Amino acid sequence: MRFSYIFHTKLDVDIFMTLLRERALKSITTEKDIKTEESKPKPLTGMWTVNAIGRLGNLIGEYATLYALAKLNGHQAYILPHMYSQLSKIFKIRLPVLHQDVIGRIKWRHFGLHNWMSDEYRLIEGEYVSLDGYIWSFTFYDHIKEEILREFTFHDFIKEESNAYLEKARGDRKNVTYVGILVQRGDYVHVMPNSWKGVVADKGYLQKAMDYFREKYENPFFVVNSNGMDWCKENMNNSLGDIHFGGDGQEGSPSRDFALLSHCNHTIMTIGTFGIWVGYLVGGETIYLSNYILPNSSVFKRFRYEATYLPEWIGIPADLSPLLNEKDHE
Repeated sequence: MRFSYIFHTKLDVDIFMTLLRERALKSITTEKDIKTEESKPKPLTGMWTVNAIGRLGNLIGEYATLYALAKLNGHQAYILPHMYSQLSKIFKIRLPVLHQDVIGRIKWRHFGLHNWMSDEYRLIEGEYVSLDGYIWSFTFYDHIKEEILREFTFHDFIKEESNAYLEKARGDRKNVTYVGILVQRGDYVHVMPNSWKGVVADKGYLQKAMDYFREKYENPFFVVNSNGMDWCKENMNNSLGDIHFGGDGQEGSPSRDFALLSHCNHTIMTIGTFGIWVGYLVGGETIYLSNYILPNSSVFKRFRYEATYLPEWIGIPADLSPLLNEKDHE
């Protein structure tokens, strides 16, 4: 009888321990399931969009800002047909497009933004919101930079065209470092001094920027794109034969020009969102024109240097003497 008691006691203990293990395992599994559910991203709701104003650089910036702020506020982003028609020429656009018939049927809440991130933009109310303004500052989206770069993936044929162009342009040169240069002139030549109280890049700035790369890299090869190509050819020193003047000097093919510069290794920009986005997508070293606006310009109500150019970019101050001298003669 004693043997039977011991046997049954051991059996009861084994059953008890098995039940404990099963309960513990079930508890762990339940906690894991809860954590998994909590970690799942909540479905995006509503419909958010953004105005499609300005030229290519502005449109890219508006797309990126919409993407970031809609995600931050938990809503689904949609782009307007005009934005899609322009950006889809070179990029594999992923955001859904609003149908023209749908746009007019929705009672949008129009929400104006200034061009830098503010805390109030983290809690924008509304299921149907249209973001308004010239909004392209990196402060809106740089915290999700990898996602933004994926959104602006070039079409394969665009990559092939751009790389083939660069290879042909370099000729027999080996192991070159491509530096894309965007020289904005066109209407900026008149808009900057008259409306912004600012200047465009001069030949002194471009020389300093190119010398930086010439000193740092063994075989830099500069690919220039501009809407003032005649000025570039007259004012950029090509005595070393390391400058290639690309494009047609007009503004008829901005998408192709943008793609070409974006496939270089580094960037020299002057002013404007076109150059800013080239530098952002290239991801190498970027030199930009800094301090090109007089301190008393009213443009600072909507513009901030620190929200425009990434902190790791290299700024070369502009020569403001033409504006100052003009002011002295008034």
